Amino acid sequence: MKSENGFINTLTQLCLICVFCLAKLHGLEQNTYSNVEGNADDSLPGKLKFAHVIFRHGDRMPVDPYPTDPWNNQTFWPARWGQLTNRGKRQHYELGKWLRKRYNALLGATYDRQQIFVQSTDVDRTLMSAQSNLAGFYEPEGSDIWNEDLKWQPIPVHTKPEKDDPVLAAKAPCSAFDYALSALQSSPEYQAKVERYKYLFDYLSQHSGRMVETFLDINYINNTLFIETLYNKTLPEWTKKVYGSADMTYATNFAFSVNTMTRQLARLKVGPLLKEIFNRFVDKSQGKLTPDRNMWIYSAHDTTIANVLNGLNMFQLHSPPYTACIMMEMRVDDYNNSLISIFYKNSSAEPLPMNIPGCGVSCPLNTLLRLYSDYLPVDWERECKLSTMMLTYEEANIGAATGILIFIIIILLCASYALMIYYRRRNYHLYSSSYAQMA
Repeated sequence: MKSENGFINTLTQLCLICVFCLAKLHGLEQNTYSNVEGNADDSLPGKLKFAHVIFRHGDRMPVDPYPTDPWNNQTFWPARWGQLTNRGKRQHYELGKWLRKRYNALLGATYDRQQIFVQSTDVDRTLMSAQSNLAGFYEPEGSDIWNEDLKWQPIPVHTKPEKDDPVLAAKAPCSAFDYALSALQSSPEYQAKVERYKYLFDYLSQHSGRMVETFLDINYINNTLFIETLYNKTLPEWTKKVYGSADMTYATNFAFSVNTMTRQLARLKVGPLLKEIFNRFVDKSQGKLTPDRNMWIYSAHDTTIANVLNGLNMFQLHSPPYTACIMMEMRVDDYNNSLISIFYKNSSAEPLPMNIPGCGVSCPLNTLLRLYSDYLPVDWERECKLSTMMLTYEEANIGAATGILIFIIIILLCASYALMIYYRRRNYHLYSSSYAQMA
């Protein structure tokens, strides 16, 4: 009996030791993988240090209604073509409050230009979206209150003309991109897709009063019909055969992938933006970021969202909705490793970290740079200069290059012949003058 009691006591002690060890291990695990208060995602390792946010503008009016559109009259709408609506302002105000909650640990209660930078494309609806977003992000407190009756304060939003912006607007001229896009659209694979949807191009051209020749043209018409449906406008009878169909939906979504469909296209179109973001991550991790900001916000378009995701090889064909939001976050673990996670918020649900191809949901910065090195231009302006010497054999137009070479040779031959005639006449003149003097 005594031995039996001793055995039970020993067993009890062992159980208590096991429980204590498990509790200790659980505590260590939580210390390793939990984040500080206010961190964006408690399931990821490390402490949040820096974030880039890229979002699409809010609800807007149609940009360019098709010619036969029965609603193609400004008087039917609450705002001008392409302008942000009150609904869009509210959407971004709410997103701003959500972002403030997510990144509260990175920023102080009051605005500080050393902590955050906001950049927008030079378009009314993106500039207004950024301002509406910041109204929710930075509701004035303390010394920021300048009008007791107005819960708003001005926050700087930076921009530059679209034609001069190769980074966010991505509309600065790039002849190499234009050439590569033309080559893609002339390829047998692309032309086969065009042929597959030729009936849709023809049908929309016939009924819209506008030549529909590209997937982007389909996208524009589909977007107009979407907004009209959103605002309870009755669509023309002819639209019922195509709007909402699988083919028109696919063609619309496919348009968002075209500009970044190949490595070269992505490198020239979205590469400058990705490079800017990645370089900022590197500088932040090395303590070289000046000013040492914690957050960068970009206000842009659905095409920007699609281009970034496709440039990262993470895009699933769809039309990015209003206020769609990409968040690229950097955390630092206990070993001072910088880890990058990417989130995509395209609904009211809380976003989950996306799987970075070849790296997972928490990717070491050095690995991220290696994975996407081919998509980051070294010298974008130089790479945009179209040159036959820069093209691969498959990309080069040998006939055109040969024609240019022959033209250059002819010019050089003509110049050589003209010089020869000139020197012959000059020598003859000198000889004649000398002979006359001698005579």
